[in-house]
Amino acid sequence: MQNRSILNKRLPALGVDAILITDLVNVRYLSGFTGSSGSLIITKKKSVLLTDFRYQEQAAEEVRGFDVIIEHGERTKEIEAVCHAKGIKKLGFEEQNVTYSFYRNLSKRKVSLKPLANTVESLRIIKASQELSHINSAVKRAESAFRKLMPHIRAGASEQKLALTLEYLLKKEGCKRLPFAVIVASGPMSALPHAQPTERKLKKGDLVVFDWGGESEGYYSDMTRTVLVKGNNISKQKELYYTVFEAQSRAIKAVKSGILSAVVDAAARDYINKKGYEDFFGHGTGHGVGLAVHEKPVVSWRNKETIRENMVFTVEPGIYLPGFGGVRIEDMVTVGKSRCEVMTSLPKKLKIIER
Repeated sequence: MQNRSILNKRLPALGVDAILITDLVNVRYLSGFTGSSGSLIITKKKSVLLTDFRYQEQAAEEVRGFDVIIEHGERTKEIEAVCHAKGIKKLGFEEQNVTYSFYRNLSKRKVSLKPLANTVESLRIIKASQELSHINSAVKRAESAFRKLMPHIRAGASEQKLALTLEYLLKKEGCKRLPFAVIVASGPMSALPHAQPTERKLKKGDLVVFDWGGESEGYYSDMTRTVLVKGNNISKQKELYYTVFEAQSRAIKAVKSGILSAVVDAAARDYINKKGYEDFFGHGTGHGVGLAVHEKPVVSWRNKETIRENMVFTVEPGIYLPGFGGVRIEDMVTVGKSRCEVMTSLPKKLKIIER
């Protein structure tokens, strides 16, 4: 794999003879292995996949270009044996993904350790054409499922039933797993950005937030739509919606290669602040999506990362008024040189549920 060869070449600059990869998402990215137990040792030449007996056949089918070693003892002992066999004196490890107990056990072995950060994530942040294809497929599956859910959205339907129905439809579309539990939040519950579906039934005048995602070949999508159940005195709900709509539109227009991610965040945040809702938009404007549903880049006022071509991330401003309700609109974009491509295609004009 090209990404693995890039990592091989980085070893001297990182000051290590090899890197231990323990994050399972990074293991999959570099090797194709999808099991729930495994680690990689990336060397300048032939690299190694360590896994247990349960995945012996699976590893043989999925993994190419690695020596596959089936563990027969404690993992850190197996790692020590590989290092000894391959002449590895200094081993880098993913500092963000190692427990203290694992580190303590590994540090007792006869190998020098060096903590490293974001060595693989810095590769994953730029999507290859095949990755973009998988993400687009995950988007299409998620959107198709939501279109089929629409006839079920009505006053009297419960949040939980709608969430379960959407999960079922996502699986029918071919999603082997879901990136996260579907969020359906209505009325006052929609003011909670990550509300869990309850038995609450949709009522007239409710704002209803749907946040869900699809999957294809291990890659994810993530999107949010907010609808409004028809009722009396819904002018405030409409005002919130179109404030978020305009803020998101401005943020999407701001996306291009070479700018700071904070600029995209500011495009949405400044408009929401101007409208008087600065205290009700507390999260970042977006996040990367790929093999993980939350990955780099982080699109936030806190982050000064430069946006680059072929990054994929969400644009999802929101306003949340406690006791009243909230609105979030979320789309996924792919970064181009002078602008971005919006990957999601569901309509964003406010949908008012008449039923």
